[in-house]
Formats: sequence, C-alpha cells, structure tokens
Amino acid sequence: MVTTTDTRRLLWEAAAAVTDPELPMLTLADLGILREVTVEENGTAAVWITPTYSGCPALAEMRVDVDRAVRAAGFDRVEVRTALSPAWTTDWITDEGRRKLTEHGISPPGGAPKRQAGPVPLTLMPTRTVPRCPLCRAADTEELSRFGSTSCKSLHRCRSCLEPFEHVKEI
Repeated sequence: MVTTTDTRRLLWEAAAAVTDPELPMLTLADLGILREVTVEENGTAAVWITPTYSGCPALAEMRVDVDRAVRAAGFDRVEVRTALSPAWTTDWITDEGRRKLTEHGISPPGGAPKRQAGPVPLTLMPTRTVPRCPLCRAADTEELSRFGSTSCKSLHRCRSCLEPFEHVKEI
C-alpha cells in the first residue's frame, strides 16, 4: 500500500520534472514556479504553480504539461491551480537553476529588489543591473535590448569576449 507521504512525493517528483516551455533546460522546480502539491480526500492531485508574472504567455502550456506528467505518473484526477500570491520572484530560482542557465549561456538574475510592505513606490529611472558574461565571467557588458527572446529576458553583449547573451531580469 502506498502511504500519503509516498503519494505526495510521487506527485511532487512528477510535477517537478516538467520543463519550462521558454527555458527548456530548467524544470518548473528549478525556476521556483512549482509551489505546492497535495492529494485531496477525493483523490484529486492538486498542483499549485506561480507564473513568473501574471501575463506569462507560457502559463497555459505549463498547466497542460503538468497535467500530462502527473497523469503519466498514475494520477487520474488532476487539477493544476495558479497561485498569484505571493508573487513569483527571481529569488525562487534554485542554485541548480542558476547553474543550468549559466551553462546554457544565459546570465542568471541577481537578487530581486527588496521592497517595504505597503504601496509600491513609483520609480521613473531605469533599475537595470549589469550582468556578468555567462561565457567568460567578465563584468564589462552592455545592454543591447531591454527585451530578448522572451519578455523576462534582456539581450546583452560582453565587451571582453564580444559574445552576445541573454540575461534573466530580476523581478
């Protein structure tokens, strides 16, 4: 007989192995998108995911991929739920996820901006970081475009090795 702990672990492992549609070298667990799993009394496998931002176009595909993976692991009833609070932050990317980004030539984000509780202050000046080159690790880089292949990445070039690279923006 499978215990509740074993069932939950199986559910977590199935959902955690799903890769991100925009960054396929990373799993949803690497990105910190996978938040929680439970098996409800009626046998429904419930999986909570938090999108990187509320308008993330990859959310629908993530939901389908999680549903498919969890069903393949033997769960008949599956609900993939969206948790918008707390909002996702780049601080949730695991060390393993950051390592994988760098290995694939994408500069991982630094720490997310720290904010006080209450209203979000309006800042009219750019809040951009200068990322290190993921290829040669040089700090002398320049931003070529605020938007890369996805809206959560920007395009940069290293002034040392002259190679272009993407950077995951801090959120």
